[in-house]
Amino acid sequence: MRLGEALTANPVLWECLHRLPALALPDWYLGAGCIVQTVWNLAHGKPSNDDILDYDLVYFDADLSNDAEARVAQRAGDLLADLPVRVDAKNQARVHVWYRSKFGYDIRPYRSTEDAIATWPTTASAIGIRAGGRGIELCAPFGTDDLFRLIVRANRVQITPEIYATKVARWIDRWPSLVVVPWEQSIGVEGLRRVPFGTA
Repeated sequence: MRLGEALTANPVLWECLHRLPALALPDWYLGAGCIVQTVWNLAHGKPSNDDILDYDLVYFDADLSNDAEARVAQRAGDLLADLPVRVDAKNQARVHVWYRSKFGYDIRPYRSTEDAIATWPTTASAIGIRAGGRGIELCAPFGTDDLFRLIVRANRVQITPEIYATKVARWIDRWPSLVVVPWEQSIGVEGLRRVPFGTA
């Protein structure tokens, strides 16, 4: 199953992709959970949008204020108000501002949305998509093999073993066919293989 097939199989995700360009956000992507969960739901014979709690909208804006981010979240919520989604809009330029208060340690400021995606917790979930002039554009620093092979492999660039273990426990309960790679066998910075753009 190619990514394009999975995306069109989730009508809510597909509709979001085609509405979000209207927001004209800088360097935006729809990312992580809603994509991964769509693929894994389909692989487990579940409805494509089953139990997807939120849709992560990420972008990169020099305005680091909380108010600016809140306005984007409001606009996105209004745009998708008739769809059964909760939009979680986050300016990746300001993640380092609040990261310590949520996770207990500091991170460096990201340089772009693509830079941020390359730090996301697992190789399968380090993925972003957006509607572009040539169709669907893809940012997948580790490729999509792990995503479609149902492999959970930590991206140790930023997360801790504890965060990884918590995610694994939650995911295995929902998608029992997942193959989990132990933390020690996952990849660190040296394993990063950048494949920043492509078509879904």
